[in-house]
Amino acid sequence: MADIRNFTIIAHIDHGKSTLADRMLEITGTIEKRKMKEQVLDQMELERERGITIKMQPVRMEYTTGGKDYILNLIDTPGHIDFSYEVSRALKAVEGTVLLVDATQGVQAQTLTVLAMARELGLVVIPVVSKIDSPIARVDEVKDEIVALLSCTKEDILETSGKTGKGVTELLEHLIRTIPPPISKFGASAGGRALVFDFEYSTHKGVIVYVRVLDGGIKKRESLIFAQAKEKFSSLGVGIFHPEPKETPALCTGEIGYITTGVKKPGVASVGDTIVSAKNPLPPLSGYLEPRPVVWASVYPEGQDDFPLLRQALLRLKLSDPSLSFEEEASGSLGRGFRCGFLGMLHLEIIMERLKREFDLELIMTTPSINYEVTTTNGEILRVYSPVAFPEHGSIQSIREPWVSAKIITPPEYLGGIMQLLFDHEAEVGDSQVFGDRRTSIEFCIPLRELMRNFFDDLKSVSSGFASLSYEITGERGADVVRLDVLVAEEMVAAFSKVVSRKKVQREAEEIVERLYKILPRQMFLTKIQGKALGRILSSRTLSAMKKDVTGYLYGGDITRKRKLWEKQKKGKKKMKERGKVNISHEVFLKMMRADKD
Repeated sequence: MADIRNFTIIAHIDHGKSTLADRMLEITGTIEKRKMKEQVLDQMELERERGITIKMQPVRMEYTTGGKDYILNLIDTPGHIDFSYEVSRALKAVEGTVLLVDATQGVQAQTLTVLAMARELGLVVIPVVSKIDSPIARVDEVKDEIVALLSCTKEDILETSGKTGKGVTELLEHLIRTIPPPISKFGASAGGRALVFDFEYSTHKGVIVYVRVLDGGIKKRESLIFAQAKEKFSSLGVGIFHPEPKETPALCTGEIGYITTGVKKPGVASVGDTIVSAKNPLPPLSGYLEPRPVVWASVYPEGQDDFPLLRQALLRLKLSDPSLSFEEEASGSLGRGFRCGFLGMLHLEIIMERLKREFDLELIMTTPSINYEVTTTNGEILRVYSPVAFPEHGSIQSIREPWVSAKIITPPEYLGGIMQLLFDHEAEVGDSQVFGDRRTSIEFCIPLRELMRNFFDDLKSVSSGFASLSYEITGERGADVVRLDVLVAEEMVAAFSKVVSRKKVQREAEEIVERLYKILPRQMFLTKIQGKALGRILSSRTLSAMKKDVTGYLYGGDITRKRKLWEKQKKGKKKMKERGKVNISHEVFLKMMRADKD
């Protein structure tokens, strides 16, 4: 059998990873030139539009050099921090990685996060500079940055152009020389054992798991077990990605491919689980984790007729993405919906986009919130992920919230604006480091709550799009936050409640009251709109009543006739105010949610 080399490519968004993968597929003859298209491995329309990898995609290439045949397995992984656990499992399925750095942009923050994982796992790292054909390429400067990062020499760094194909053959030969072949811990004759690094769901075939075979082999119709889920199944088929799925009689040690399980229950397959033979089970791999949601948001259909479709859509997405969690909830104004948990803001954005595109749903999403640990005055510890469930101000002893450790890499000319941004978002700034002449790295800690408060957009704005950010959740710290409620006609509107920093609560109260004052239609009586926090009213606006000229039909006569009608109207409005309730329309909620995003 041919020698196997398993590897991934580490690269920041738009550093040419997909283009380089295209050239590799072309040079190895995996795809004929006439069938080639851009971003072959990015199968989803959303990935092509955004230029980012959302779903992992393995591919098998066959290459002959020096009279010997080789199998090269590439796993194309997402680089965003929201999917860091999935990426860490994919890195565990390979022996080497290509560190790809754009010659026009230099080292970026997200690249460093994945590189740290690769080094921790002891992978062979091959440094490569891409886009060397660009007229604005800074090859020597970028090489200096990589030398400072990896403590290697300039001669160790390869140069490639995915566009022209220059240097790609040399890279393939270098991969074969430097990345070691896979080795089985228990030997090829042991029972089958494979690591699950991704999976998809098929209506007819059930869950199809993407695996790296670590020991033994796995055949069709073999009895297997999900080690963590304790679920037994029979493999309906096994195969490889070429890049389309291609069935084979078996998967051997070191090979990367897929297993069709026939399992149709949600929550059985998980990234990081181990599949073992039922006859001769080997010990599962350590390091298995349950993905924990860190961001929560309520999702409602625009029309309540679509509620069953939304439930079905979420169930379908959960089959292929177990990190998505949701539970049903109801709101008096928005109807029935779901409280959903996400791995981060990008994960939230992708799920919302997929619900709209794949299931043709029009949705309303409330302001995202995070988990807080609240200790009440009577010593009870609560996990609160919805602002409405936040205890009253006087009954709270202490609050803890998640913090993140983050890194920004930026050209030095934008440092002033970035420092001000970090100050505005309550960040604690740590060490800074210089890469060559044109890159500075800043390390800092920041509350997750502040990272969600338009931090990404503000960073792109102050740095003209040149700064990059990576982060990881490090733990919980004490939080100085309060619940802000909105009262309309002295009644609390739960959908507008939010948890905000005590320092910013006055400004936030004024802003939300002003927005609602401009959007809410006038009622038949004077309507107060108030922002309440810390047990008191912080901001208030009064919406004047609709006026009707009750004396319009009168002409001439004594003024007392008019006064009687005015007095009657006044009493009626007073009664309305005492007993009346403001029914906030669906359109007002929609406008408020959109205004919040803007």
